[in-house]
Amino acid sequence: MSGAEVLWERLVRAALRRARIGDDTYGRPAVGIAGNVPSALAKNRDIDEILRVADEIQEEDPNVSRILCEHAYSLSQNLDPNSEGRGVLQFKTGLMSVIKQKLAKREVGTIDRSQDIAKLQEFYKRYREKHNVDRLREEEMKLRESGAFSAKLSELERKTLKRKRIFASLRVLGMVIEQLSTEIPEELKSLMESDSAMTEDLIAYNIIPLDAPSLTNTIMSLLEVQAAVSALKYYRGLPELPRGHPIPAARDADMLDFLQCIFGFQKDNVSNQREHLVHLLANEQSRLGIPAETEPKLDEAAVQNVFVKSLENYINWCSYLAIQPVWSSLDAVSREKKLLYVSLYYLIWGEAANIRFLPECLCYIFHHMAREMDEIVRQQIAQPANSCITQDGVSFLDQVILPLYGIVAAEAESNGNGKAPHSAWRNYDDFNEHFWSLHCFKLGWPWRLGSSFFQKPPLGSKNLVNSGRRQRRGKTSFVEHRTFLHLYHSFHRLWIFLFMMFQGLTLVAFNDGLLNAKTLRAVLSLGPTFVVMKFLESVLDIFMMYGAYTTTRHLAISRIFLRFTWFGVASVFITFLYVKALLEESQGNGNSIVFRLYVIVIGIYAGVQIFISFLMRIPACHRLTNQCDRWPLIRFVKWMRQERYYVGRGMYERSFDFIKYMLFWLVVLGAKFSFAYFLQIRPLVKPTRVIVGMDNLEYSWHDLVSKNNHNALTVLSLWAPVFSMYLLDVYVFYVLASAVWGFLLGARDRLGEIRSLESLHKLFEQFPGAFVDTLHVPLPNRSSRRASGEGVVNNKVDAARFSPFWNEIIRNLREEDYITNLEMEWLLMPKNSGDLPLVQWPLFLLASKIFLAKDIAVESRDTQDELWDRISRDDYMKYAVQECYYTIKLILTEILDEVGRMWVGRVYDDINASITKKSILVDFQLNKLPLLISRVSALMGILKEPKTPELERGAVKAVQDLYDVVTHDILSINMRENYDAWNLLLRERQEGRLFAKLKWPNNADLSEQVKRLHSLLTIQHSGSNIPKNLEARRRLEFFTNSLFMKLPVAKPVREMLSFSVFTPYYSEIVLYSMAELLKKNEDGISILFYLQKIFPDEWKNFLARIGREEDALDSELFDNPRDILELRFWASYRGQTLARTVRGMMYYRKALMLQTYLERTTSGDLESGIGSSEATDTLGFDLSPEARAQADLKFTYVVTCQIYGKQKEEQKPEAADIALLMQRHEALRVAFIDVVETLNGGKEYYSKLVKADVNGKDKEIYSIKLPGNPKLGEGKPENQNHAIIFTRGNAIQTIDMNQDNYFEEALKMRNLLEEFHCDHGLRPATILGVREHVFTGGVSSLASFMSNQETSFVTLGQRVLANPLKVRMHYGHPDVFDRVFHITRGGISKASRIINISEDIFSGFNSTLRQGNVTHHEYIQVGKGRDVGLNQIALFEGKVAGGNGEQVLSRDVYRLGQLFDFFRMMSFFYTTVGFYFCTMLTVLTVYFFLYGKAYLALSGLDEEIEERARITKNTALNAALNTQFLFQIGVFTAVPMVLGFILEDGFLRAIVSFVTMQFQLCTVFFTFSLGTRTHYFGRTILHGGARYQATGRGFVVRHIKFSENYRLYSRSHFVKGLEVVLLLIVYLAYGYNEGNAASYILLTLSSWFMALSWLFAPYLFNPSGFEWQKVVEDFRDWTNWLLYRGGIGVKGEESWEAWWDEELAHIRTIGSRIAETILSLRFFIFQYGIVYKLHVQGTNTSLTVYGLSWAVLAVLILLFKVFSFSQKISVNFQLLLRFIQGLSLLLVLAGLVVAVIFSDLSVSDVFAAILAFIPTGWGILSIAVAWKPVVKNLGLWKSVRSIARLYDAGMGMLIFIPIAFFSWFPFISTFQTRLMFNQAFSRGLEISLILAGNNPNTGI
Repeated sequence: MSGAEVLWERLVRAALRRARIGDDTYGRPAVGIAGNVPSALAKNRDIDEILRVADEIQEEDPNVSRILCEHAYSLSQNLDPNSEGRGVLQFKTGLMSVIKQKLAKREVGTIDRSQDIAKLQEFYKRYREKHNVDRLREEEMKLRESGAFSAKLSELERKTLKRKRIFASLRVLGMVIEQLSTEIPEELKSLMESDSAMTEDLIAYNIIPLDAPSLTNTIMSLLEVQAAVSALKYYRGLPELPRGHPIPAARDADMLDFLQCIFGFQKDNVSNQREHLVHLLANEQSRLGIPAETEPKLDEAAVQNVFVKSLENYINWCSYLAIQPVWSSLDAVSREKKLLYVSLYYLIWGEAANIRFLPECLCYIFHHMAREMDEIVRQQIAQPANSCITQDGVSFLDQVILPLYGIVAAEAESNGNGKAPHSAWRNYDDFNEHFWSLHCFKLGWPWRLGSSFFQKPPLGSKNLVNSGRRQRRGKTSFVEHRTFLHLYHSFHRLWIFLFMMFQGLTLVAFNDGLLNAKTLRAVLSLGPTFVVMKFLESVLDIFMMYGAYTTTRHLAISRIFLRFTWFGVASVFITFLYVKALLEESQGNGNSIVFRLYVIVIGIYAGVQIFISFLMRIPACHRLTNQCDRWPLIRFVKWMRQERYYVGRGMYERSFDFIKYMLFWLVVLGAKFSFAYFLQIRPLVKPTRVIVGMDNLEYSWHDLVSKNNHNALTVLSLWAPVFSMYLLDVYVFYVLASAVWGFLLGARDRLGEIRSLESLHKLFEQFPGAFVDTLHVPLPNRSSRRASGEGVVNNKVDAARFSPFWNEIIRNLREEDYITNLEMEWLLMPKNSGDLPLVQWPLFLLASKIFLAKDIAVESRDTQDELWDRISRDDYMKYAVQECYYTIKLILTEILDEVGRMWVGRVYDDINASITKKSILVDFQLNKLPLLISRVSALMGILKEPKTPELERGAVKAVQDLYDVVTHDILSINMRENYDAWNLLLRERQEGRLFAKLKWPNNADLSEQVKRLHSLLTIQHSGSNIPKNLEARRRLEFFTNSLFMKLPVAKPVREMLSFSVFTPYYSEIVLYSMAELLKKNEDGISILFYLQKIFPDEWKNFLARIGREEDALDSELFDNPRDILELRFWASYRGQTLARTVRGMMYYRKALMLQTYLERTTSGDLESGIGSSEATDTLGFDLSPEARAQADLKFTYVVTCQIYGKQKEEQKPEAADIALLMQRHEALRVAFIDVVETLNGGKEYYSKLVKADVNGKDKEIYSIKLPGNPKLGEGKPENQNHAIIFTRGNAIQTIDMNQDNYFEEALKMRNLLEEFHCDHGLRPATILGVREHVFTGGVSSLASFMSNQETSFVTLGQRVLANPLKVRMHYGHPDVFDRVFHITRGGISKASRIINISEDIFSGFNSTLRQGNVTHHEYIQVGKGRDVGLNQIALFEGKVAGGNGEQVLSRDVYRLGQLFDFFRMMSFFYTTVGFYFCTMLTVLTVYFFLYGKAYLALSGLDEEIEERARITKNTALNAALNTQFLFQIGVFTAVPMVLGFILEDGFLRAIVSFVTMQFQLCTVFFTFSLGTRTHYFGRTILHGGARYQATGRGFVVRHIKFSENYRLYSRSHFVKGLEVVLLLIVYLAYGYNEGNAASYILLTLSSWFMALSWLFAPYLFNPSGFEWQKVVEDFRDWTNWLLYRGGIGVKGEESWEAWWDEELAHIRTIGSRIAETILSLRFFIFQYGIVYKLHVQGTNTSLTVYGLSWAVLAVLILLFKVFSFSQKISVNFQLLLRFIQGLSLLLVLAGLVVAVIFSDLSVSDVFAAILAFIPTGWGILSIAVAWKPVVKNLGLWKSVRSIARLYDAGMGMLIFIPIAFFSWFPFISTFQTRLMFNQAFSRGLEISLILAGNNPNTGI
């Protein structure tokens, strides 16, 4: 062969070998041609397997390898003869090339292909013989059955893997033989059949191998599983299946086969749901008890529980619609029929794809299909259902789901990727709510596709107006119009209450606080206020329903218009009566009939309203009102008051809970209204009266609106910020109250009791008992032992139970590199299963205690009791002394001969006698103790080593020395009492026979005791700082603290609830590659170097774990593939990666295996044989078949990697890393959406589940075809929805891919799951909230701010939301859902485009509306990563704020706001959208205050009013005008964080932490975040534009360029910050402060702080933000970006013009344009006010002055156009243009000089004019961009864009200049570095070196 051919063959072979071995250089699974089968051929998975085997046997038999390759080629040719699929032609070409190479290697003759089959059959036999197939399985089974896990773990794993590989190859060879052979010899056939029986674990199954017999997986041997399988079997009443219906030989036909036959469900859907049902039934049975071993059967209760739980929503739906369920009587339904109904429901659900978001639609489908099924059951032979018959057979997907999917997809497509208004298209909720009325039955069965429900929107329609109302179907029940009025509409009761209270308090204040008849008459004006506001609500009802009238029930529409009429008439009538009464009173008729009538009407109306509210809102009255529903009047009143929905019924709590949260709010409201009256309203009464009474006020401008209206604008400027603060401060008082209550709750729950190593050490002896009480299954004899006083036995049993779990926790800390090997040794706890009459504690508690006790004894001059009392003051010193005393006796007794044992016994008898006589100080020379300790230490040091002759002689010598010391130096007793014994010993010693023979301690337990005793006697260093790592300390402190908290009683693993963990993943980092770890940023810093510096102790521990020296060069580390892989994992476990999440979640399985393994022994076994270590020996627990089976039955982990199939096809590293994770974690399952190109050019979508394969790849378990592209809504919930069918169990924990978990926390999971059965109120819990620990807090100061803020919310905040407020929702992350409850009610999230962008919280809304109950638990925690850079944080907060803006518009928030009682409604508002509204109101308060000040300053009124106040000595008015800045009380919102610190860290550490945060400028950060939330929340409600923001979740150590920061914050912070600065300058320049700068500073300090924070925080928190070189580079980059004009396809990061267009994209609708125009009008007040302040106009206040200013502005704009004239246009007259520009400049300068010299125009006037024109120009610009289409039509767009560029350039320079100035000073950069990275400094990170680019790690 030629050289080229040889190289090609080697290349192909290498590719195939990598595919087989599955590892590349870095240990990642690699793929070759065998792993690159195109998606068009992926249906035939055999091709890939055949190619793998072909490569494997290439060396063994090239000819057979060639046969296999040719067969693979023929299979691909059959699948796609014309090579039309993508990549098929290339695949075939490559495969044919491989075949040709194999043929070319044959040097002689031609190939006789007729012999291929014979060769293949012969090779099959040879292959079996070569690998000893018959013996292979026997050896493995023997090894498993031997239980010898300790010594043969690696051997067992190796043999299992080898067997699996061999049998996988045999299976492929047998399959090819069957496909090629027409006849197979009987001998070979029997061999193949026996081999195929041995490959059951090679057949793809998920958890339970139902379709194949299993010998290795013992899960099928569990009686509950057998009972569940038996219950689903085909029963006698079912029709016969048609002949030929495929049933696997390994199992019998069952109910699901019948349902598949008649409805055409997909095969894999049936297999998936079969396992799902078996899993559910088996776990339900295990809760009730284990069935009998002979013919195990399910209990009726198990079937009933699963039936009711699964079909509860269907039963409720039938009840709501008043229709009969498919059964006439539930009691009459047989057990088999119940299982048949449940099976049908889950089969429908499993194949429903996106329709799973429509739970009541599934009820409708189930209702009709169950009726069809009942008809078919009556027949003899199963017939296909009419609803599912297709031309090709029967298909549920095509006939039932596809029509629904088609209309949902069409509506989703019409939303224009979220750009169309929500009111213009039907979302998931609209479709689902169609099935909330009997009208849904008009859809018929099978579907009537001609109905309006299935009417698709016209193509290209984006809104209702344009598309025409007749051409599309409207919304259902609710329309999400984009308006702020939703806040009033949804929470009108709150606003009516607040407005009426403000009115009432104000009226009382204006009546001088007197409660007389006059005040009462004034307060009665609340009547008209109430009815008018209710009328406004009814008007909004009509407006908000626009777009849904045609599809909404007529009854609901009637209610809306009836309420409108009622409140309209009532408001007119009551207002008329009150006005009439006031008129009569003014005429002197103080006892008018009209007033009396008004009082009577108001009294009756108020009484009826209160009575109805009492009946409908007070929990105790609900039962009464429900019983009265049969009365038409009651039903009418309830209907008028509240619309009846399918969801939201029974939204009340039990009376005790109601009283709790009512009292909470009464305290809050009491404080709030007291504050409002005494500090806000009453101080303004007198000033208001004075201002209203002032007349003839002199204005410095031309006044247009303030004549004859009692100075209304002045009063408004006074009251506006106060009223804004009045609305806002409810939240402030709520925060204070919740902080205090949360603190008390946490203290009650015993949080923070163990908050230091000192307390952990001190309380350690209580841990075993606490552990057995809380985390261990109840022990039956434990309480009786306590009562009988068996303290030592009880403690020892507890310690023996505790030690395996504690030791596994410690070993996991070592595996995670948090502790050193020495620390692990010190922290491990002895088994406590031996004969010592005491508990043995870990060495870190006893270290150095013997030396301290020795010193006390040697120096003691006290009595024996006093000496023992001094030692006993330290419990662990006492324990150390006792342990040494008993252990020495035990060891010496074991190793010595009979004479030696006699000596030991004699000495110990004497010691005990002396102790009894209290003569120990007399009988023994304690000053010689050091000598004794040295001798015992020497002996133990020898005995702990392996036995050698030399050591044996040394041991004898050591024992003899010990004898001599004891006899001659220590003992002072009278030996005559035991003369014979001592004489014998003396004689033996003199003759050299004493201790001549020793029994070496080979026993493992005894050897451990020897080593431990040696450590106790030699360790001189204290263990008080063990462990040293802060994270290890935190974890151990939290775990041990939780042992003393209230937890539900733990069930045995077999009886616990089963659960799944569910993680959505898209394309984030799975595992850092070496390239990513070593890649340096612009400062020369790599991620690896960064991690080495920030985690120095963990890096050293890692090097020790892999056997490397600390000073080893990194280049040496990179030479070893195993070390490289370990390094990649080490780094990934410290980032926010999928690998970290998977490792953490798989701890659940490990914990369950350990718990199962240790539960195999009863408490009696342990007590009866304390000397036996078998009960607590955990080595090899993770290989126990029983433990693995139970863990798999109770725990499932599914990671839904949406584009994993695409990543595999494109050979992305993420795919290889995910495959590697599956290899490392056998229980990990990966779900993904596979896109398969069909031969006709279309696409088919499949939802697939895979697991690890023995060949380093993935094995497909299920593949369920979808009706189309599943991504119709938001990506994450759609990703969750497609894969949720693969989850299992009673519960499901939602975990993001940037989370972590810990082994010690996983031990508590079974306790947590029992919360579902605990008392949490009127309803059982449906979501269990879990606290989070933010593990990214130590990276930087920003990360710590985010961490502390998040921690405060997820602990103290959510604690109060759950109890007492009962409004905790789901906030994503670690919450545990009642799985069956939620999957039958729409899933664990909502997915409609944009409106559900914060998809997580909607599951909490949905759960609450459907009578769920959300709780919160803090004895268990899960790790969580947060964003660590300012830009990442801003993007995240922008996303959340935008999501809350969308929530305001949603029907869920509206219904919760309407249906909660008043107090829960307030709790709900202020903890969800109300938080963001109050945040926005905080900023608006600043605006109201400053614009009010600007109005007074520019109009000249402030000076006039101040002068009059001084003349009249009105100090109250002075105070009102100058000290009304009470809204600075926002500082109180930091209280929760401080109290959280105090609770969990202690008072001193809390104060230090808080002060440290202040020095790190946390206030700047939180103020900046205030602007972020305000901007995105307000913009989303006004304009929309909320979208998912990918933040990266990486380590932020790079410098962010100035232009990048400017793009991100320009509109959200910089523009608003500069506006505030402008207002402050205007107030400074023109306001009246009596020349007192101090008053101005005090008044505006917080405003200046906010403005400067918004302007400079992005640069203050930017790494190297003040480094001169970086600043220069940033300026160059910014100017390039600003001046680059861009073009088609240019992104906003590259060009200012492209970015500017992107920034305007959210202004799309006419409403947005009008709103933007109205908001922009505020900028024109500056010019209007300032021009009248110029010296040049004197005292002239005519409008002419203002008109002339516009003329000047027009000239300036004209000049700007002259100077910015396009050079492209002027290329032919450059000279003329330059002449005109120069002349214009000279004329302007000359004109200015002349004006200044010869007129009253001053230089200050010029700057004032600039100050006036800048905001005016911005106002014009804002209006122009709002009406972009109009401006473009006028041809002015280029001019507008030029002006906009000028403004951005100016704003950028204003911000840039201070940065450049401070960059000149090097110490500023140093200060900033310490400010940002202070936390990292404490761990040894040399940031100064890093940011300077001085990288000492040159090896990298």
